[in-house]
Amino acid sequence: MPSIEIIDISREMLTCDVYPGDPSARVERVKSIRNGDGYNLGKLTAGLHNGTHVDAPLHFFDDGDSIDRLDLEVFIGPCTVIETPAGLLTGADVDRLFPRVCDRVLLKGKGRTFIHPSAASEIAFRGCRLLGTDALSIEKTDSDGGAHRFLLGENVALLEGLNLSDVKEGEYFLCAQPVLIGDAEAAMCRAVLIKDHIFWSGSR
Repeated sequence: MPSIEIIDISREMLTCDVYPGDPSARVERVKSIRNGDGYNLGKLTAGLHNGTHVDAPLHFFDDGDSIDRLDLEVFIGPCTVIETPAGLLTGADVDRLFPRVCDRVLLKGKGRTFIHPSAASEIAFRGCRLLGTDALSIEKTDSDGGAHRFLLGENVALLEGLNLSDVKEGEYFLCAQPVLIGDAEAAMCRAVLIKDHIFWSGSR
């Protein structure tokens, strides 16, 4: 059986850039074999939006679904990677760059592509269920959150902080399930793309 090519598109949590104002991640050694303990044990302190992560509707809506209530099927399946220009992506840009029908789309913009509300509207209109980006956020730091509110309000999953530097435009299979954290507005994930994928059930 031929091997499959798996591309890790996650960012290392302790060394990656952090959204302005968010806490940085750190690991503290609680138990250490070197210090005479029987095992190593670490404690992670981090913001839920550190590194590669998923935003849930609760991030912008008090009555929105939390991470533990999201449908995992959205985060597993065929996706399209699109190279995008730096700056604000408008509805006209979406009409020009996106496929007519798109289920899951990842934006490769070298961390400098951001979503204008008109683009958010067009993305949702096309039936997109997951939007990913290699920027820290889908919006600039000085935005009012309008694109987040629109997309999350339309149940479009948001996958932020990707590392797409080694990924070319094209079709892939995405696996990016968020960590199960009850009542959380976001959660980290280990996102990967599978190239030249063929899946089968094994049944005859």
